Amino acid sequence: MGKIQFPDDFYWGTATASYQIEGAYNEDGRGPSIWDTFSNTPGKVLNGDTGDVACDSYHRIDEDIELLKGLGVNMYRFSIAWPRVYPHGSGEPNPRGLDYYEELIDKLLANGIEPFVTLYHWDLPQALQDVRGWENRATIDAFIAYSETVFRRLNGKVKRWLTLNEPWCISILSNFIGAHAPGKQNMQAALDVAHHILVAHGLTVKRFRELGIEGEIGFAPNTEWREPYSTRPEDVRAAALRNGSFNEWFLSPVLKGSYPQLLLDYYASKGYELKIMPGDMEIIAEPIDFLGINYYTGSLLRHSPGNDFYDSEEISAYFNKTGFDWNIYADGFYNVLTWIQRTYCDIPIYITENGACYEADIVDGKINDAERISFLRDHFMALHRAIESGVPIKGCMVWSLMDNFEWAYGYSKPFGLVHVNFNTLERIPKASYYWYNEIIRNSALDV
Repeated sequence: MGKIQFPDDFYWGTATASYQIEGAYNEDGRGPSIWDTFSNTPGKVLNGDTGDVACDSYHRIDEDIELLKGLGVNMYRFSIAWPRVYPHGSGEPNPRGLDYYEELIDKLLANGIEPFVTLYHWDLPQALQDVRGWENRATIDAFIAYSETVFRRLNGKVKRWLTLNEPWCISILSNFIGAHAPGKQNMQAALDVAHHILVAHGLTVKRFRELGIEGEIGFAPNTEWREPYSTRPEDVRAAALRNGSFNEWFLSPVLKGSYPQLLLDYYASKGYELKIMPGDMEIIAEPIDFLGINYYTGSLLRHSPGNDFYDSEEISAYFNKTGFDWNIYADGFYNVLTWIQRTYCDIPIYITENGACYEADIVDGKINDAERISFLRDHFMALHRAIESGVPIKGCMVWSLMDNFEWAYGYSKPFGLVHVNFNTLERIPKASYYWYNEIIRNSALDV
């Protein structure tokens, strides 16, 4: 058995998101978010689950930092809940919300763990959604004000910032497919949201520079890899449309200053209008310092008229599945990373999410989640292949530190390296936690 060695200065970490772990939904001045509304709407979330308590991380900073220390990570990605800082989306900030995040960050730093902060991981204040949310360009201004407040409070303590997490989910999944809050099913609304969040991203980066905030800033699009089922032109086009709608629609405006023409033409053919105001594209393309990449899955794809919005069909029987029924496609991870470098530039990349959902039983107080270990091993190998191919990857954060509220699936889909009993809130590290600790200590993988 040989080894593959990662760079000595490689960052190893894990990741969470505010609504998924914090709980304390109505404490210390926090206002309601769109996810509070969505999860408390009958039929929207499996089993009627909500994030009201979640993992109760709001009250368990010390316990969760001990888990991070035991894991051995040198980086922890988490998000700030906008409605903790601005309960009504704008107006006067809530000092108790800012205090919470500063305490968390101070304790991370005291334990040698670098905070990696996401400003927006989907929990839009409900007060802003009441006036059309991200469809309303006024929400852009509210986001800039919120971001500036956080920048000023945490300047010098946070060295790496993300403006947005997974813009495809914020826009298409939440406003066209309707599976996430606010649960709309309108493609024009989804395209409006997609554009407005990218403008908000660009203006936030610009404000970050104007304020002279220490550190670096980027954003974290989710990526997938759709391989054409055959070389038939219609299959190649179907894959290009799906890859374009998921990957390029959010990467190209930021890194090239333009939307992909194939998708512009396609949306226009369906009767949808992209409402670009003068100066928008220049704002969106404000230079960033690094790129966050989330990757979980992909598929083979073929042309199938009328099957979905893009006239395509996934061929998934070829793949093994995670507990979420997502295809396991580690080669797609390598393909995405090398494609980004070929298509755009040598921008530094952090893997801001990669992981898998699997059920595993507790036996004699231990949880042997061997399938998660296998998934991570394959994806770490793909990651190393990309590094060896010259892709400037600086770190990797496994999703997730602990089992949590998995959005529309409630507590039914465990992604964590740590098991959480949602009745008692007891945390139990899984076998994958100890395996990952070994990888981190050696920065190497047996192959």
